[in-house]
Amino acid sequence: MRYLCLIYDDPKTWEKMPKSESDKIMGEYFEFTEGIKKSGHHLGGEALQPINTATTVRVRSGKLSTTDGPFAETKEQLGGFYLINAKDLNDAIKVASKIPSARYGSIEVRPIMEYDKQ
Repeated sequence: MRYLCLIYDDPKTWEKMPKSESDKIMGEYFEFTEGIKKSGHHLGGEALQPINTATTVRVRSGKLSTTDGPFAETKEQLGGFYLINAKDLNDAIKVASKIPSARYGSIEVRPIMEYDKQ
């Protein structure tokens, strides 16, 4: 079954972090990614640009509107994701718990909706 692991962090945590520590964590991310590729869990994943680059799009009554930034005002912001293959939710949680940001922010694990292709 496929799961999306959404990675949320407080950008201020990263801004305040010494470069040596952030470099160490990025190294942990590279190791984590290689590990889930070898284990067969990895289907994809990307880091996202900072929140100030986001644009929210809405269409109401046929009218398009855009807003700079995210829709929600929260402390933790979506910073990236992994799409993984796991045998069940417990397996997905086990994988997600090893994402480095689980120690600093949070990881939301959501199953992918599977539709019949008829």
